[in-house]
Amino acid sequence: MRFGYSVAHVGLVSTLLIVFVGHLVTVPTALAVAEIATNQKVEGGGAYYMISRSFGLNIGGAIGLALYLSQAISVAFYVIAFTVACRDLLHWVDVTQGVHVDPMWVNLSVMTMLTVLMLGKGANLGVKALYVVVVILFAALAMFFAGSGPGNPDLNPIGTIPETLVTADGRTIRRFGFFEVFTFIFPAFTGIAAGLGLSGDLKDPRRSIPQGTIWATVVGIVIYIAVAIKLWWSAPLEALASDELFMENIALWGPIIPVGLAAAAMSSALGSVMVAPRTLQAIAADGIFPAGMSDWLKKGRGAEQEPVRASVATCLIAFVFVLMGDINAVAEIISMFFMVTYGAICLVSFLEHMAADPSYRPTFKSHWSISLMGAVLCVVLMFGMNPTYAVASLLIMVAIHAWVSRRGGGQKGMVRLFRGVIFQMQRALQLSLQMRDEDDLEGSAGWRPFVLAISPDTFIRREGFDMVRWVAYRHGFGTYMHFIKGFLNEDTKAMSKEVQGMLVERARGNKSRVHLDTIISPSYTSAIAQCIQLPGISGKGNNLFLMEYSPDHPVNRDQLIGNFPLLVSAGLDLALLRSSGRQFGNKHDIHLWITPEDTKNSSLMILLAYILQGHPEWSESSISVFFLHDGENAEEEEALRSSIVEGRLPIAEQNIEHVSHESSSVQTIKNKSGGADLVILGFQGSDIESMGEDAFERFNGLGEVLFVHGLKPLTIQ
Repeated sequence: MRFGYSVAHVGLVSTLLIVFVGHLVTVPTALAVAEIATNQKVEGGGAYYMISRSFGLNIGGAIGLALYLSQAISVAFYVIAFTVACRDLLHWVDVTQGVHVDPMWVNLSVMTMLTVLMLGKGANLGVKALYVVVVILFAALAMFFAGSGPGNPDLNPIGTIPETLVTADGRTIRRFGFFEVFTFIFPAFTGIAAGLGLSGDLKDPRRSIPQGTIWATVVGIVIYIAVAIKLWWSAPLEALASDELFMENIALWGPIIPVGLAAAAMSSALGSVMVAPRTLQAIAADGIFPAGMSDWLKKGRGAEQEPVRASVATCLIAFVFVLMGDINAVAEIISMFFMVTYGAICLVSFLEHMAADPSYRPTFKSHWSISLMGAVLCVVLMFGMNPTYAVASLLIMVAIHAWVSRRGGGQKGMVRLFRGVIFQMQRALQLSLQMRDEDDLEGSAGWRPFVLAISPDTFIRREGFDMVRWVAYRHGFGTYMHFIKGFLNEDTKAMSKEVQGMLVERARGNKSRVHLDTIISPSYTSAIAQCIQLPGISGKGNNLFLMEYSPDHPVNRDQLIGNFPLLVSAGLDLALLRSSGRQFGNKHDIHLWITPEDTKNSSLMILLAYILQGHPEWSESSISVFFLHDGENAEEEEALRSSIVEGRLPIAEQNIEHVSHESSSVQTIKNKSGGADLVILGFQGSDIESMGEDAFERFNGLGEVLFVHGLKPLTIQ
């Protein structure tokens, strides 16, 4: 009925484009649903049941409720279409019997008949009636294609009616645009949902749903294209625009057309009024609604659990939209609901492909690109049809999802999908990085921290963990390992799981971006050796090894001293954090002390200070750089000073100071930085060899001190 209208308003080519674009939405949806149907045992509830069982109640409930509304409103759309098809009959009654019948009364009468039919006889009678409807439809199509009609005098495939057309009876018709016509026609393409909704009544739904869906889609496309071409060939465009039922003037026997159109509208109405209650009943059975409402709606009648109560709710909704009376207005609403539903199904199917979950094993498979195309196209078409309705529909979908999640559906389905997608993206990126030949990221893209920390004192002091999360916050990656001493067995493994859970809980409270894990090993040295050989979560090896200690518990310090050759041979820069108990004070003052011996350390020290300042907890801090000298190495100091100024580092030039010392450099540092919240100092391997633990303990009296050892100078660009 709507294709003559489309050919007149937008032309044959655009009408065929509407058919093509419409099926670019419905075909991916059909393939996605067919795929889902072969991944599980299918019961009643149609698309809702399949989606909710594959992707979780939160996703299934959101899509299911939107789908239900589109199905329920569709009943009203097809009832109004039935009344339009009965136009000639109403005119005959008016002329011959003198009785004017208001089309609204026909709408309400037909809706009442459908309600009584569903409540009294249920789906069995509806399915039997569909067989009669199919016969009438085939007869009407055969008569239509066998006829000739007056012909189109202007066989221009892109020709349309004028912008404004005045008909012979004085009516003025405004030409509609592509998206307006698409909106009115799209409901004709949504029949794929009807068969899905009767999944519980099928003998072998896993086989019947894919085959029936695909065949129905293919046959529908062929018929739509043939009808559009026949109309364009057989009738003037003005006649098609002014008379929605001009098909009867083309058919071999005209009266069969309104009968066929009425039968088609009634078959679609029957399909929707049978499907929608089953969707609602399945949603209620999953407890998506409040308890009392769900208990009332899910109850059925008889052994087959005919959804009588859900049918009452559906028919009430349909009555509301029947009262609108305007078929185009109702078409716009259901087109939007179907679009958001189909888009969600395609999006979820695409995410499932990307997640590559081993538990998702459908026997029928479509390609991920088809699902992605369907999802994107749905969004584009929604905004093309009506931007206001599109925004409203998406907000409704989000609100339904949030409501279902709060009702107890949880976030498991969505979390599982996105976790799988993120895993696959991370996997691809890591493999890509690993396969690259250019391993020296520092030379090409600038140094960034891939920091690894290990400690048995995680729950005694938090300074070490805090330092890792600050360094890894924005510019790099962080891995924090909690050391458990012992041999790997059931007891230590259970302890490891418990500790990891505690670590994750602590990290969640701090919005940490650090990868957390545990390491079980009989000795600290073996644990360090194991950790530094593991690849970082970045896909590349770690480049910075960090340990933390307090003066009254120096085990970690001693481990770094004892394993210094091992760590250096692994190619790692080193950082040792000495905790004073001040817990970084107000996180305001960061002092860097650079000595003539820090040629390899200085740039790393400066970059670490800059990275720390990028964390929100240090955003109000200021960095001061002190060059400690005895009159020598003036050129090197000046070059480093220039690189700081020119390197766009947030260090004010007045905070760069040259400090000379005549006696003890340590005392000079203590005098200047005793109140600093963090002091960053360099250390050398020779310091450890000559002084041992005193290389670090001589700075007792300062706050938190980060000792840094760089393997090579870095370029501050």
